[in-house]
Amino acid sequence: MRIVTVLAALSGALAVAAGAFAAHGASGQAAEWLKTGGHYQLVHAVATLVAVRMGERISPWLFVAGGAVFAGTLYLMAFGAPHWLGAVTPIGGAALIAGWICMAIGAWRRPA
Repeated sequence: MRIVTVLAALSGALAVAAGAFAAHGASGQAAEWLKTGGHYQLVHAVATLVAVRMGERISPWLFVAGGAVFAGTLYLMAFGAPHWLGAVTPIGGAALIAGWICMAIGAWRRPA
């Protein structure tokens, strides 16, 4: 799980950078995409670390992959990529939701 922990830490760093750029270097829709992507990426970087600490095996990967796809497509569009990438963004969101569901199932199955 070392690699997923490293990816979560880098994801958190990227999220802060995206938020900073949204606040100081972007405007309009680009700033909104950066803020949204940064918010979701940062929340799920922390969720990844919690899931690793809980001993989860699937949800950390879903959080990392989902965050990369969700935030990544928003970041790419903010920097000028085609807007059709917005159709891919929900795939990342679905992975994030699946990560939360997997974490809930794992917590439910764990002895009290």
